[in-house]
Amino acid sequence: MRLVILGGSGSGKSTQAQRLCEHFDLPLISTGEILWQVFAKHTDLDCQPKLLVETGTLITNEMMIEFIRTRLTQPDTRRGWVLEGYPRTVFQAEELDFLLSDLRQSLSWAVYLQVPQAVMVGRSLGHFLPDDQPEIVQRRVELFYDRTIPILEYYDHHRRLLTINGDQSPEIVHHHIMSLLS
Repeated sequence: MRLVILGGSGSGKSTQAQRLCEHFDLPLISTGEILWQVFAKHTDLDCQPKLLVETGTLITNEMMIEFIRTRLTQPDTRRGWVLEGYPRTVFQAEELDFLLSDLRQSLSWAVYLQVPQAVMVGRSLGHFLPDDQPEIVQRRVELFYDRTIPILEYYDHHRRLLTINGDQSPEIVHHHIMSLLS
């Protein structure tokens, strides 16, 4: 099974991705984790990508798809994976499909955790992380609506979209995801 978890900041993507990985015994491919590992290993890299992450701005498409390509070619991904944090635009969704085709893989489902804007902002501000300042959270929500919402149409058109009400307890959300996947 190969899944993409979609949703705005604070929608519960990480929580649900981790639960799905545990349930299906699959690796979690988190773009945030990939980027921090890259920066930890390559302190001599141009600091521009790190600054982009710290300010809440998206990393370039070329950089991300190459990082994901590298991760998807590792042995633990042969049975499947759960991808969280990518794609964030229709272009990236198309690039991911091209990459998967090249790797002779295909996406099983895109799982969209739908939550109201106020919930996204409230949950994100409740994390108390350095990059969860009100201005950055608001920018993430704006980027989500501008760039990510069209992905839903893309995956719906390809009949690979599962929409879940993410404004419920994590247990109920997980139950609904599992019901739709079975």
